[in-house]
Amino acid sequence: MKNVHPSIEPGHERSTRARVARLILEHGPVAAAALGERLGLTPAAVRRHLDALLADGMIEPRTTRPRGQRGRGRPAKLFAITDAGRSAFEHAYDDLAGSALRFLAERMGEEAVTEFARSQVEGLVKRLEPVMRTVPEDQRVQVLAQALSADGYAASASKAKSGGDQLCQHHCPVAHAAAEFPQLCEAETEAFAQLLGTPVQRLATIAHGDGVCTTHVSPVRIRESKETGR
Repeated sequence: MKNVHPSIEPGHERSTRARVARLILEHGPVAAAALGERLGLTPAAVRRHLDALLADGMIEPRTTRPRGQRGRGRPAKLFAITDAGRSAFEHAYDDLAGSALRFLAERMGEEAVTEFARSQVEGLVKRLEPVMRTVPEDQRVQVLAQALSADGYAASASKAKSGGDQLCQHHCPVAHAAAEFPQLCEAETEAFAQLLGTPVQRLATIAHGDGVCTTHVSPVRIRESKETGR
């Protein structure tokens, strides 16, 4: 039997488990096989980490049937982050943000909170507006997703079945604060529309209990039709 130094193995295990949890946060719901491929882990190793995260309440299992199959085949098991798992990443920051906003609302009123929320996204707008002018319109949502990911929102972009694009944020550092102060989400949505130059609509938010913040980005032709009145 191979001996493992006790001071090394626990730290390595924790590090790998954190990477598994992070991938589920950013890409979930996701299958165990996909996690193994991304991290270069054996099925047994993936299962060990998933079992530990399940036991800690960090993730939860979900099932879905493969596309094109109705009532046939075994449902695929996927894993998604839980509220507890999401909170574990930046819970302290969220608590501080909530306390600061409550203080602001009590001392200066709700309008001050709205002004503060808009000021928070001004940095994103100023940083990206020059970039967006040089990026083709069909690539702007992807550029925005990359910028949001760099800011800790674990964002992704994809084409929407109904037309246009879909922007997903799998993590929100201030989800609990945003649940109490929706001005944060409203200001962010306004900033997205400004940067992308086309109407956007929030379909779901983590702050309202959804698993992912989802924003639908209208096709450019809708924006053009509104501008020309056609």
